[in-house]
Amino acid sequence: MSNPTRPAQGSLKRRALFAGAGTAGALAAVATLLPSAPDADVQSDATPKAPPERGGGYALTDHVKQYYQTTRI
Repeated sequence: MSNPTRPAQGSLKRRALFAGAGTAGALAAVATLLPSAPDADVQSDATPKAPPERGGGYALTDHVKQYYQTTRI
């Protein structure tokens, strides 16, 4: 009879196969995301925004106003 506390040799191979397949899938997912990352050169061409004169940095823009409209009940 086989020892019930020790798993069969075939199940270990199957676990290794599934672990390898999971690793390969994760690497494939990461590889698809890498090309879509923006280049560092594109970011350096943008001119920086001037700091506010009186401190702070909050500006009531149209986007902020629309957000406030959506929060009203």
